[in-house]
Amino acid sequence: MQAFVADGPLPDWDASEEEIARRDQQLRAIHGPVTGEEARALVSCFGPDDCYGVAWTLLHLIETGPNPVLTTDPGPDANEWHQRLYGRAVNGGLIP
Repeated sequence: MQAFVADGPLPDWDASEEEIARRDQQLRAIHGPVTGEEARALVSCFGPDDCYGVAWTLLHLIETGPNPVLTTDPGPDANEWHQRLYGRAVNGGLIP
């Protein structure tokens, strides 16, 4: 998990196939459930788009941890994945 977080946000669609595969492999090596601390660290790893589906894997991994990870509305200018995580927590009744 440390290597995945240390590599920073996921690349965008313009990244090489090798880079996307490497990040996907790093992510799939992390097994849930994750701790609250791990979930908060993983939230920083969302990139600008869905990275060919890798962002969905990241979102689902984060949701294996104690929910909700984001307890306040990240706002309209926030990363779409942060907005999605928050919205899913609201829709799931975890946040009023």
